[in-house]
Amino acid sequence: MAFEDKTLVCKDCGKEFTFTAGEQEFYAEKGFENEPARCRDCRDKRRRTREGGEQRQMFKVVCAECGKETEVPFEPKNDRPVYCRDCFNKKRAERD
Repeated sequence: MAFEDKTLVCKDCGKEFTFTAGEQEFYAEKGFENEPARCRDCRDKRRRTREGGEQRQMFKVVCAECGKETEVPFEPKNDRPVYCRDCFNKKRAERD
């Protein structure tokens, strides 16, 4: 199958970019069915944000079950118990 360069529009910045025949061949070899939606610059920017971008804010808490100090990715409310990962998983297993 012969591929030809295509001009696509980036869904983030709106600029046109070329989806080369070589890139199309690579996508086909990998079994990718969708064309890229973002230009190279926006893909790189998105990747950098995911890999080293903003970290989630973590909150230090004491597990209501075992008393171990741990961190959770949400601000705990005083009226609800907070568990470490191990105790949370045990409680979840008991429920199921």
